[in-house]
Amino acid sequence: MPKKNQNVIPHGRGQWAVKRDGAKRVSGVYKSQASAVRAARRMAKRQKVELLVRDHRGKIRFRDSYGHDPFPPEG
Repeated sequence: MPKKNQNVIPHGRGQWAVKRDGAKRVSGVYKSQASAVRAARRMAKRQKVELLVRDHRGKIRFRDSYGHDPFPPEG
C-alpha cells in the first residue's frame, strides 16, 4: 500500500492547510504558509512520506522527501 504524502494547500482567505493525499478533511489550518509547512514537515518525517507545498493555483512550489529513497535513484 503506497504511503500518503502531506500537502500544504491554500485554505479560505489567507489561510493554509495541511492535507494528506486522499483525505476528505484537512489535518490542520494555519494562519501562515510557514507555520503550515513546519507542521506538515513534522508529519512527513514521522510518517516517512513526501511533503508537497503548493501555491494558490495548486502548482507545486517545492517538495521534500522523508521516505526511503533508493540510492542510487532508479531509472
